[in-house]
Amino acid sequence: MKKIVLAVALFSSVLAVNAAEVPMVEKQTCEKAVYPKSSLMNEETGTVMLSVLVGADGNVVDSKVDQSSGSKALDKAAVKIYASCKFKPAIKDGKPQQAWAKLEHVWSLS
Repeated sequence: MKKIVLAVALFSSVLAVNAAEVPMVEKQTCEKAVYPKSSLMNEETGTVMLSVLVGADGNVVDSKVDQSSGSKALDKAAVKIYASCKFKPAIKDGKPQQAWAKLEHVWSLS
């Protein structure tokens, strides 16, 4: 039986124009990462690079795939996971601000 390994990294590369603290994902609030069945059957793996626009309320306003994993199913599943997450918003001058965060989601079978 194959072991499914999922990993995520939040990069501290918010647009410099914002000059705000980076939004941080609260992992316990995210939808559970589910490996797409078609990707499991085809043994697809890869890394999806995402940009997620986090609102001042911590909810995801928008997201986009910056670099594909090579699998549309894996890319779509990664976007779905982070759309459900609650983030700690970026802070500027002590106030929550809307800001972009960069995420990396690794899909791996081992």
